[in-house]
Amino acid sequence: MLGTIINTATILTGSVIGSVFKKGLKEKHQTALFTAMGLAAAGLGINAVVQNMPKSNFPVLFIVSLALGGLLGTTWDLENRFNRLADRFSKGELSKGLSTGILLFCIGTLSILGPIQSALYGDNTYLYTNATLDFVTSMVLASTYGIGIALTAGVLFCWQGGIYLLATLLGPFMTPDMMTELSIVGGFLIACSGLSILNIKDCKTMNMLPSLVVPIAFCAVAALF
Repeated sequence: MLGTIINTATILTGSVIGSVFKKGLKEKHQTALFTAMGLAAAGLGINAVVQNMPKSNFPVLFIVSLALGGLLGTTWDLENRFNRLADRFSKGELSKGLSTGILLFCIGTLSILGPIQSALYGDNTYLYTNATLDFVTSMVLASTYGIGIALTAGVLFCWQGGIYLLATLLGPFMTPDMMTELSIVGGFLIACSGLSILNIKDCKTMNMLPSLVVPIAFCAVAALF
């Protein structure tokens, strides 16, 4: 849980710092910060793919996972559904900031894979990276919407804590093959997030989140035979 605690603390710290800049950070400074975070996310995703792909026993599974997951997410229109949900609860300026922050902090590959890696292997790399990204994001949001953005830290703690506990309970059923394939697909999605942050390509990463379920389901079925 150390990674989640640090992630929560960075949001609180970023919110406090950002609220000091009541007029908001200048656009050029925001751009510089997000460029750095986009490059970091892209690099981390590529590294995850490169490290795990040689270990894969199902070399085309990641292609099927990305294609099938992307089709499902697009069919279900996940991104627009989340956006509409956020708009529904965005009656005031702070509400808009909170809904935006919750989506950015919780509905992402790093925030999902991070607690799993932490629970199974004690590896907090993804969570520390996510904490850095969230620190910058919370600082920017708080500079616009105020200290109330700090409330998102509690939501993130419950979200990642729940995933951590679930991964701990399901640990015996998560085989090395499953984690390898999950890491490959997750790596691609993290890289996609980096490309989106850099404004190179909007990959609609949220629509591709179902891709993470495909290797889990495949490996679970394969283990039965």
